[in-house]
Amino acid sequence: MKKLFIISRTPLTLLNLGCVALLYCRNLIQHVASVFTNSNRQYSKKIIITLSVFFITLQLHAQTVRLNDILDTIQTLNPTLKMYDAEIRSMDEQAKGAKAWMSPQLSTGFFMTPYNPSMWSKSKSSDGETQPGMGQYSIAGEQMIPNKSRLNAEYKYMSTMSTVEKEKKGASLNELYADAKRNYYEWLIIKKKLSILDDNEKLLNFMISNAEIRYKNGLEKISAYYKAKAALGSLESMRLMLQNEIKQKRIVLNTLMNLPDKNEEYDIDTIFSVKDYAAYIFDSSLFINSRSDIKAIEKDINLTYLRQDLERTKLKPEFGIRYEHMFGFGGAPNLYTVMGMLRIPLARWSAKMYKANIEGLKWQAVSLNAQKQMLINEYSGMATGMKTEIDVKKKQVSLYENNIIPALRRNYQTMQLGYEQNTEELFMLYDAWETLNMTQLEYLDQLQQLLVMQTELERVLQIK
Repeated sequence: MKKLFIISRTPLTLLNLGCVALLYCRNLIQHVASVFTNSNRQYSKKIIITLSVFFITLQLHAQTVRLNDILDTIQTLNPTLKMYDAEIRSMDEQAKGAKAWMSPQLSTGFFMTPYNPSMWSKSKSSDGETQPGMGQYSIAGEQMIPNKSRLNAEYKYMSTMSTVEKEKKGASLNELYADAKRNYYEWLIIKKKLSILDDNEKLLNFMISNAEIRYKNGLEKISAYYKAKAALGSLESMRLMLQNEIKQKRIVLNTLMNLPDKNEEYDIDTIFSVKDYAAYIFDSSLFINSRSDIKAIEKDINLTYLRQDLERTKLKPEFGIRYEHMFGFGGAPNLYTVMGMLRIPLARWSAKMYKANIEGLKWQAVSLNAQKQMLINEYSGMATGMKTEIDVKKKQVSLYENNIIPALRRNYQTMQLGYEQNTEELFMLYDAWETLNMTQLEYLDQLQQLLVMQTELERVLQIK
């Protein structure tokens, strides 16, 4: 860890300087695009996304990538989040028309007109008086005037719908973060295993070359020599397997970051920290304030109450007006009709549907509250259990770091010194090395389990 820290503080290379310049150019382009007018806003957004992909790709080539860089890229480029953004925008746009009135109705046609066209014209009676024609041609317009309280309730309901999707987006982002952390930490442990393999390869080569010299001089048995040769081949096999696993982890991370090339080559920073969550109290308020899925349920409950209010406003009367103008045929006078209309939803046979909806929404809110409490209880139990497991795992890792591995390393060093002084045999040195090697790999497995547990706890607590 100290060696890695010293390396991380070396002066910037030309590649790192180039990366800084690229980041500056990206920020500059974003600033220029921000001055676009509203009509060009969608076009400028596409430009920013395209350039972001380009610069991130160059950045990956130029430097060692940290976990926060990967998480920020996921937040910017992952298509799952873009899907939620589009859905949120769709709901917000639909809410803008919530206060619109119903469209007016126009009608036209013949009104009380005889089938015989000859009766449409003027005629003279038997006594010589002129009789006007029969029938009219009608033009009518009708407009319902919606209840203002219903429009306000509908606007509140529709404008609140997107808040649920915003919280669902946060929940999806939390899951993406957890996947990225898990693969990142597994990659990190694999790199440490490869480092151990490199050290063990040097030790085995030392044993093999030394045993060959001793065997020629008749000072060594050949059996332990072949065991060391076989172990060297096993190391190479393990190295190939671990390198393939790194490729798989890189592909997963590139997919989460939505990079064009899923095989994009880069390295990761091996510096990590084991966090302490001993001071956390896993009560309901912690999860209500942190978990997006619980916030989504709360928004959904609020949405249910708003829909109840909307259904109640539908029980209120609404008014309308109708105007009709009629052109008389054959000298008949023009006529008109002006009528007021009233929709009465309070009647028993019409109000039944609205009252049933209100009652159903009440129980839907009760169901959502129960679901919320269920999730809080589930997450509280999971977090408490994980905290206990993490505490135990920390103690196990500490035993490996402070007791087991140092003792086995001293044992190996003692055997190596004895072997060099011809007081110990090769098979004893090989046995000490094998025990140390297996224990170091077991330690890294324990450390990986600890980091995965930490990732899972952060997923439950929704911590980036």
